[in-house]
Amino acid sequence: MYCLEAGRVEAGCDEAGRGCLAGPVFAAAVILPEHFRHEGLTDSKQLTGKQRDELREVIEREALCYAVAMCTPEEIDELNILWASVRAMHKALSRLSLLPDHILVDGNRFKPYESTPHTCVVRATRNTSPSRPLRSLQRPTATSTCARCTRNTRCTTGKATKGTPPGRTAKR
Repeated sequence: MYCLEAGRVEAGCDEAGRGCLAGPVFAAAVILPEHFRHEGLTDSKQLTGKQRDELREVIEREALCYAVAMCTPEEIDELNILWASVRAMHKALSRLSLLPDHILVDGNRFKPYESTPHTCVVRATRNTSPSRPLRSLQRPTATSTCARCTRNTRCTTGKATKGTPPGRTAKR
């Protein structure tokens, strides 16, 4: 089985930038096809920048829909970094062109998003690798890659990267 429950639309959610001392926090939400699998999809922190960029292109091309959102340093100061990360995840989820039946979150804390059930998986991105293919965890791992690529580009160039639309039309 490639998702926690076959036949449902499942979105992965993760953030990038929680451990940084400055700048915004980014989050991504990705809905992949049920049987999506990619051998290179592992913890984005373990990949080189080039590998992340190449993988992001695959994810964006293959995803049914995806979105990336951010919370500003001012929002982080107002909420704290944890809840700003969750707010960024909610912003990304709200930009998806498909409403998921379930949300799979990489982390241990999440506030419910609308009435959509969710499951938190601690260190989901670290528990997926070619040697340990927990395929359901490829969803939050894909989101980690998208969020990290966007944050890295934004923080080094000051510009958002391509591929951060309000949502993409589903390929059904």
